Order: sequence, then structure tokens, then C-alpha cells
Amino acid sequence: MYDYPNLNAALVTQAKTDKWITYIEGKQEQRRFSYAQLSDRASMLLFDLQEAGLQPGDQLIILHKDNQTFVEAFWACVCGGIVPVPIAVGISDEHRAKLFRVFTKLERPYLYTTQDNLDRLNQFAEQYGLNESMQGIRSKTLLSNLMEEHDERGVHHTPQLDDVCFIQFSSGSTSEPKGVVLTHRNVLVNLHAIAEGAGYTPDDISLSWMPLTHDMGLLGFHLNMIAVGMSQCLMPTDLFSRRPLLWMEKVSELKATVTCSPNFGYKHFLKALGSKTLEDVDLAHVRVIYNGAEPISIELCQQFIDALAPYSLPATAMFTVYGLAEATLAVAFPVQGVMYRAVYVDRHAMRLGDVVKPVSASHPDAVGFAIEGKPVLDMLVKITDENNKSLPPTHIGLVQIKGPSVTAGYYLDEDANSNALTGDGWLNTGDLGFLNNEGELVITGREKDIIFSNGQNYYPHDIETVALQLQELELGKVVAYGLRQPNAQSDELLIFILYRADISGFIGIARDVMRHINEQTGLEVAHVIPVNRIPKTTSGKLQRRLLGDTYLKGEYDEVIAEIQSQINAAHTQDTGDLSQTEYRIKTIFAEAVKDKAVAVQDNFFETGISSLTLTEIHQQIDEVWPGVVDVTDMFEHQTIAELAAFIDAKLAE
Repeated sequence: MYDYPNLNAALVTQAKTDKWITYIEGKQEQRRFSYAQLSDRASMLLFDLQEAGLQPGDQLIILHKDNQTFVEAFWACVCGGIVPVPIAVGISDEHRAKLFRVFTKLERPYLYTTQDNLDRLNQFAEQYGLNESMQGIRSKTLLSNLMEEHDERGVHHTPQLDDVCFIQFSSGSTSEPKGVVLTHRNVLVNLHAIAEGAGYTPDDISLSWMPLTHDMGLLGFHLNMIAVGMSQCLMPTDLFSRRPLLWMEKVSELKATVTCSPNFGYKHFLKALGSKTLEDVDLAHVRVIYNGAEPISIELCQQFIDALAPYSLPATAMFTVYGLAEATLAVAFPVQGVMYRAVYVDRHAMRLGDVVKPVSASHPDAVGFAIEGKPVLDMLVKITDENNKSLPPTHIGLVQIKGPSVTAGYYLDEDANSNALTGDGWLNTGDLGFLNNEGELVITGREKDIIFSNGQNYYPHDIETVALQLQELELGKVVAYGLRQPNAQSDELLIFILYRADISGFIGIARDVMRHINEQTGLEVAHVIPVNRIPKTTSGKLQRRLLGDTYLKGEYDEVIAEIQSQINAAHTQDTGDLSQTEYRIKTIFAEAVKDKAVAVQDNFFETGISSLTLTEIHQQIDEVWPGVVDVTDMFEHQTIAELAAFIDAKLAE
């Protein structure tokens, strides 16, 4: 499809076309730049970087939320032979700690960010005694808000195919982030494979809300479009979070033919859509919607297709794929334009080395997985046991990959390389799966996320799906995790639930979850633990391990003891468990009011809640029970208990 000597040449070539990039900032706010303008602005910024002393081979951490600023900084680096290192800004101390670790790990680091981000890093450093490290970071920081337009242009660098193009650090906030080193060859080979597998043409238009610090966002929905010569639209991730329906509204308005989302994005969109109607939305032109970046839910695929069928979304657009940063991005694609497919197998034959047992979707022990398709162009895939011995088709095993787009290793990380690189160019992805008899890949889970109990393997997302059958639980707020104590024969099954209200209201939920999971799966839940935050990467992947680590440190011991005490007391006396309606209202209050707990008998107006906050709470209540509660009703029923009784009575009518 194309043959560039390096990634730089892709932008130079496409700058001669009429293709463009649109930065979406709101329903009415967006900016469009031609690729020629992008190239010129990147060259302008390159001059500033070179004036600041950066040279080919230096590494520039790009810590910026604004898509346009990020894109121009990335290309300035590429054009000047500077190695870009994208890092998500994030909002937590974990993300800031990651920045410090990455900066320390790099050999020739600089930082490109805003004054606001730098101030937050300063505060973090003061809080955790990192002032010396912060001094080093400040001395190598370039502030984007000080860069202004001018007439000077930087000196371009001509890299070789095997020169480092950029470093993609793991999105998780681990104690030691792993940097995937990608060369120009890695990138161009994989971009070509993606374009072939998805059937891209210059007439396609893409639209993405995925963060540019994520491989799907950066490679799949920015660099790929430059290489192919197709126009593209970028929406900030936080804009999608606030206004998920804008995703499909903009796909319709801008006539995008290619878009994407992982599971959590489909959930978020469908929850916001509910029974609403999208005005003037036509999706007939959409031909590819990537579904990847986390375990694919078959049920969610169908729900999304069904929900958007009235807007002419082709059912064949759903594109269930598999990839990872170590492969540059893409590993396996199905056939584009064909209805997505799934396979259902017996959940009790899912151990490493087992032969999968196909069953019907309605079988009581069925678990469904998407078929991700055959390896993309220039990619090899094999399934192995723990000793790297290849397994035949239909056997569950470790997924290993090999090819010219697979990284040669992690940046200055011998331990990670020894664990992942298995010899002869093969890399162990850490994922489990099998190849069917047609050579198509099916991913069944992560090796380290599997829960082993009663001699069987269970998958966290499968247990989470069971738990979500309870009405009081919500999508994205339940996490299952298996943790093996020393000398134990089975994992402890832990269920973490996002809950910020008073612990007394949690007791009934804990008992319901324990009972329901046991009834449906036969598994015994060790603990149901309330948490005030579900840790996720900036791309929305659950970080189950972080919750498990916190549990091991004993940080939940006190709340676990309190829950167990109240559960034990409930055998002889009524604990006053909340009704489902009371629990739902209390959860809404807890999410809206972070600095105080509102008990079910507390008067709203005596707790110091502002009228604006009450208005926001009413809006949330109206989304759950449309048209049932008028804002004036909250003045007549001034406690959660009274309001819940009022709602229950109205619903009964």
C-alpha cells in the first residue's frame, strides 16, 4: 500500500495532499488543519526544541492532555530524531509517581508539559520527599504554554529503519513501568498490516476518542491515518467521558467510516443512551468499529449493534481484534465486512493445556469469547505451554508472537526481557488463548488474572458478569480478583465494589454478592470489600492487581473486620439494611458529595449541601427514575428514607 523509508517520510508525503486532521473540542467547537499545516507547525516546534538544546537521540516525555499540542510535539520529535515518550497526565498520585520513575529510567530525558502539570508535580514531590528528583526534572522541562508561533523552522533528521522511533511505556502505574521500544521498521510494518487488514483507502475518515498515550489511540487512530493518507478526527477522552453520546453524533456529522472503543466505552455509551433518541444521526457509512484493548464482551457487542440499528449502523461493522504495544499494535484481525463471531466453551475445561470443549451458548457452563481472526500481515502466532512448547489447535495456552513489528525488547529492563523474550524472536504476550482449527485466534484472558479455585480456572470478567446480575450493582464498579496466600492450594476470591457511603449500608450488599456468586458459580467469596476508587489505566483498563496489592498490605483489614462483625450480628438482630431504592439514592449522594456522608435519616438541608449540588443529585435521580421525582418533591421528602418511600409508592402506582 505504501513504502516509506521511515515514519518521517509519511508526513512529508501526506503534506502534499488535501487530507486533514480535525480536533473536536465540543458539539460546536472543532479545529481543522491540513497535513501540510501539521507538518509546518511540527517543524516550527522542532526549532524551539533544538534551540533548547535537544539533539537526535534525546528523549522527550510528552505530558499533555491537549490533542493538538500532543500531536505537534510528537511529530516535532520524529522529524528531529528526538525520541518521543508519551505519558498520560492522569489525576492520581500513581500517575505522577510513574512520571518520576520514567524520567529517572531514561538516559537523556526532557519533559514537555504545561505550567499547571509542573505545579502538580512540584506539590507531589514536596509531599513525598522527592525535591531532589524534582529539581532535575525542572531543569529539563520545556513549557508548552511558552511556545509561540514564529517564522523559524527546525533542522530535520533522516533516521534509518532500525533507529528508535518512540518508546511506549506500559499504561499501568506499576512500580517499574516497562518501556516498549519501537523502531521505524516496527511501526511502518504494523501500520501497513493494519491498513491491509481493515481495507483502508484514502477515502476513509477515522474518528477516535482514545488517548494518544495509548497504542490504539496513537498508532491505530493517528499514525495509521497519516501513513495511509486518510483524514482523521480526534476527540479528547475526557470529552467522551462527559458526553459519550457526542461520539456517535460526531461520527455521523463528520461522516467517519472508521472508529473504535474498548468494552468500557461501549458500556459508557449505552448507559448514557438509555431510552434516549439520537437526533439526526445516520451511521450507514460506518464500516469498521474496532473492539479491542481489553477482553471483548460478546453480549456488549450485540447490545451496541442492536441499540444503534435504528440509526442504520451496519451489524458487520463490529470488528473484534487483538493487539498489544509489544506488537506495535495489531496481532490478529477477523475478515473485515463479515459479521463478528463468537465461540462458546465449557468453563471447566479452561486450564492451561486443556482442550477446549465447545458447547451451546445456552449451556449452563458456557463462557463466550470473541474470535479475533487470523494473524495480520507479517505476524506469526503460536500457543505454548509453560515450557514454550507449541500446543496443537484448540488447546489453551500462552499466546506468543513473532514478526518485524514485534519489539526487540523493553527499555533498559533485563528482568522484563528475560520474562517476555523466549528465544528465536518470539515474545510471550502474557495472554492466554487458543487457535481454532481454521487458525483463528481466541483470547481467553490474562495468565496472571486467572482465579484458581476447586481445581478449576475462572476468569475475573466472567465472575463480574455474574455479580452484575444483582440490581444494586453497576457496570464498571465491580472487580473480581484472585489472590494466592503462601502455601494455599486455591486463590482467595475477592470482590471489590465502588462504594463511598456509610459502611452500615454495605452489609446487605456484601451478603447478597456472596450468596449470589456462590449460587451461580459454586465459588466461595472470601471478602466483599468497599473501595472509594476503582484503579484504571488512562485507557480504561481495570488494574485488578493494584487492589490486590492494597489488600495484601492490610489496608482493608479494618473495614473487613467491621463488615464481618456486622454480618455476624445480623444473625441475631436486624441490621437495618437499606432497600434497593435507598441504596441507589445513597450512592448518588455519595458520588455527588465527596466530603461528607449523608445517612438515610439525615435532612438534606441540614448537612450543608449546596442547592447546586442538590440540583445535580436530582438530575441523577431523574436519570434512574425518569419523571418520577420533581425537584420540589425533594423539599417535601427531605431524607433518603422519605424520598425512597416516595419513589417506591410512585412506582407502585
